[in-house]
Amino acid sequence: MGANGGPGGPETAPVRIAAPQVITAEAGARILSPGYVTISGSVVTDVGEGRPPAAPDIDLPDGTLVPGFVDLQVNGYFGADFRTAGADGWAAVVRGLPASGTTAFLPTLITAPLGELTATLRAAAALAPRLPFGARVLGVHMEGPFISPQRRGAHNADWIITPTPAAVDALIEAAGGLLRVLTLAPELPGALAAITQLSDAGVLVSMGHSDATAQQVALGAEHGARMVTHLFDGQRGLHHREPGVVGQALTDPRLTSGLIADLHHVCGPACQIAFAAAPGRIAIVTDAAACAGMPPGRYLLGGELIELPAGDGVPPVRADGTLAGSALRMDTGVANMVTAGVGLAAAVAAASRVPADLIGRPDLGRIAPGSAADLVWLGPDRRARATWIGGQRMEPGAAYAADGAAGIER
Repeated sequence: MGANGGPGGPETAPVRIAAPQVITAEAGARILSPGYVTISGSVVTDVGEGRPPAAPDIDLPDGTLVPGFVDLQVNGYFGADFRTAGADGWAAVVRGLPASGTTAFLPTLITAPLGELTATLRAAAALAPRLPFGARVLGVHMEGPFISPQRRGAHNADWIITPTPAAVDALIEAAGGLLRVLTLAPELPGALAAITQLSDAGVLVSMGHSDATAQQVALGAEHGARMVTHLFDGQRGLHHREPGVVGQALTDPRLTSGLIADLHHVCGPACQIAFAAAPGRIAIVTDAAACAGMPPGRYLLGGELIELPAGDGVPPVRADGTLAGSALRMDTGVANMVTAGVGLAAAVAAASRVPADLIGRPDLGRIAPGSAADLVWLGPDRRARATWIGGQRMEPGAAYAADGAAGIER
């Protein structure tokens, strides 16, 4: 296996890709029209505007070449719920996500009994050497169990607990270095100490499913929290005398917010407001559940039933009608934000560089010399037509193996 989860092996000749448009997603970079990218092995070695200096090996006839998408919140996909899935389920997600332009992601576990969460984390660590080559697994996102009962959304109220040093340690120890993000409510007793404890262990703390005031969110940021989970959803909203979680998230430069870009969890004008208020601090997420990529029917989220109704883009729900994740693709999320009035370059960055930088992976989410050759060709309809991971083109539905496996990255 290569150093970034891609295929290893001998060096190959450079590959030049020309496109009518290239969005590098680097901060302040403009769209290259036309542009080209040179790949050597698993990394990008050259990016330029105009036609390449030598004949391209791949000449895209239309659309846009963009960095691979990085999704920080994926509860499941293709019928697999990460809370209950075995090796085959994890493998199906890793192999299948590149068809939607996602080249790296965080499997997400929602609130469950603490003992079951630690067991699931240990099982995830055991799966690491057996995953096939595909979308990079960058760690695990633990959404709960330290959340507000008043803002629990689709989480089971019986399993919510307050953070204690012992409970936090149990999750960190069970993950064996895989715990990358943990969502909690900063107003809970012991939450500020937990934020410090998690941050000291290298875990990015995100504030969500929270009834916190703006001041409590600011205190969370002072203690090391750097993210807000699915902005607008499962949190105290914006009020003109109490800005709440939303107001603090949009105005605090320390915080980057995930945003479920399906236009059902958050309507188009609210998405546009978020991008305008916090430029460079919005990360598109799918919050996808097991129903994503599947027909309407019953599936699991966190081990409990949800229903995916018929209808294009309609999210799944619990029996009581509560929204329960989504069936969103990342390329559709980008297209939705463009429809909502967000510029294409900003939408692409929100799906690539912004989340990659947030979790400390500057080698991902951009097209620049030295970055991983994770690329997506978006057609004029913003749909992913082809995806490369570490320079290797992924074919939808194919079973890939690189030196036998691609592991969870640490």
